[in-house]
Amino acid sequence: MPTAAARPIAQESSVEDALLRSIRIPPRPSLLVDLQRELAEEDPSPRRIARIIGNDVGMSGALLKLANSPFFGATRKAKSVEQAINFLGINQCAALLTGLLARQAIDGKDGALNQFWDTSARRAQALVFISRRLRIAPPDISHTFGLFCDIGVPLLLDRFADYADTLAIASSDGQRSFTAIEDDRHATNHAAIGCLLARNWGLSPDVSWAILHHHDYAVLDDESTDDAIRSLVAASVLAERGIVRYHGNGASLEWDKGGEPACRHLGLEVDEAEDLLDELHETFHNEH
Repeated sequence: MPTAAARPIAQESSVEDALLRSIRIPPRPSLLVDLQRELAEEDPSPRRIARIIGNDVGMSGALLKLANSPFFGATRKAKSVEQAINFLGINQCAALLTGLLARQAIDGKDGALNQFWDTSARRAQALVFISRRLRIAPPDISHTFGLFCDIGVPLLLDRFADYADTLAIASSDGQRSFTAIEDDRHATNHAAIGCLLARNWGLSPDVSWAILHHHDYAVLDDESTDDAIRSLVAASVLAERGIVRYHGNGASLEWDKGGEPACRHLGLEVDEAEDLLDELHETFHNEH
């Protein structure tokens, strides 16, 4: 456990505990509880997992649609949840389902969060791509981290009437860290809230702590923090740069803040990072 991981625990026992209680953290879905219980078995059964997922028709259909999407490049199309599990693997299907459950638990009824979820899905794809290329994390861990990286944002939008203003300010500040601006205005930030949700939902500790630190670029040079966590944070900086580029924007403030330490931690020269981002850009375009 990284030494920095003690921070949110200490915060929870402080005066900020009341604030955290006022923010609606969705409880862990029962379907996820059942799935995680099976995954914790010594020999998880794809058939039993398919049966668990099959109890929710909507989730089954959404999972199949994702499993057969161009991103996974499947030469065979899964016709059932059990086939999808056999084609993609238990852990990857579990990661996809966890993301679907998060959207179901948090999504607004008016579709106001569609862009948020689209960006989260794009980030998850980018992190899987980068992690595979650099061999820094299992695909399911990278995917889950990408989906849950900013999960605190909609929760804070729901809690604070002026949080949209905070997002605009933090997104345009080239000096201060994103989360420092949130802390100044709300005494908490989306990374801390996202970490709390990830822990409550029983996600991997690597995912939880990477969420906590994904705007804390000083952690990239902190050898007391687990390498797996730092690698995910570093990969998220590259992913952010790739998404910004995909949307036609030349500048990325987060890349300006964290690009150098991210590349240093990943052992990438500037031209190697650019080549990787070019590949990612091409992968995004080839989906269509």
